[in-house]
Amino acid sequence: MPELPEVETVMRGLTPAWLGQRFARVQLNRDGLRRPFPEDLGQRLTGARVTAVHRRAKYGLVDTDRGDTLILHLGMSGRMRLDPIEILKHDHVLFETDAGRRVAFNDPRRFGSLDLTPTGQIATHPLLAGLGPEPLGTDFNAAMLARAFAGRAAPAKALLLDQRLIAGLGNIYVCEALFRARIDPRRAGGAVSRPRLAALAAAIPLVLEEAIAAGGSSLRDHAAPDGTLGYFQAGFEVYGREGQPCPACTRPITRTVQSGRSTFHCERCQK
Repeated sequence: MPELPEVETVMRGLTPAWLGQRFARVQLNRDGLRRPFPEDLGQRLTGARVTAVHRRAKYGLVDTDRGDTLILHLGMSGRMRLDPIEILKHDHVLFETDAGRRVAFNDPRRFGSLDLTPTGQIATHPLLAGLGPEPLGTDFNAAMLARAFAGRAAPAKALLLDQRLIAGLGNIYVCEALFRARIDPRRAGGAVSRPRLAALAAAIPLVLEEAIAAGGSSLRDHAAPDGTLGYFQAGFEVYGREGQPCPACTRPITRTVQSGRSTFHCERCQK
């Protein structure tokens, strides 16, 4: 599933085509994806001008001058295809602007979603209510992490993946950030020292910014709207590298399973 850097890459790729433009047509080729589309989705978007294209956690947000915000989730296999030459089988929604730009929402596995809500109610929408601070925002720092981890018996990795504590982090970038901070992903959150938490607070945004600059990680389906693939996976230090040498100490990287997800770490470097 696309994580924060991949969603950020997609929304930045859509900005030149959508920002300031009106949707001349919104064609729905099915009734919904993971959930049914709002009944009036096409009507409320057609003729609306896009006033902002941004992101919250792993959701893309598109504000319009009609006071509505489109909430986009890519699911497991969703892609936004910019100016497609042909419409494909799994292009379930087609957006056309008055400038002639087209964007197809392609989702073979249909785990993605589109929702529409009044912009003033975006923070209380069920998909977004209760989300923690953005790891690239000004509210994210070592003190915030210390409060989130204090007294917690849950593993550090599980805490970082809890969207109520920090919004948008996923498996790949949590593994990478924990390695940079030299924290064992299995260590209880409350047992992580303040210096290690400070290192983690610095590592998380750094990893995310590097991934965004690389266009995200293209492991399966992710691509920017123009079809460009991300290349951050070429720089993974631990994720997906089971049995390969740790870049810091050369000991083989270990893979364990936590809550049904693969965790990659170095037994020697991460304590």
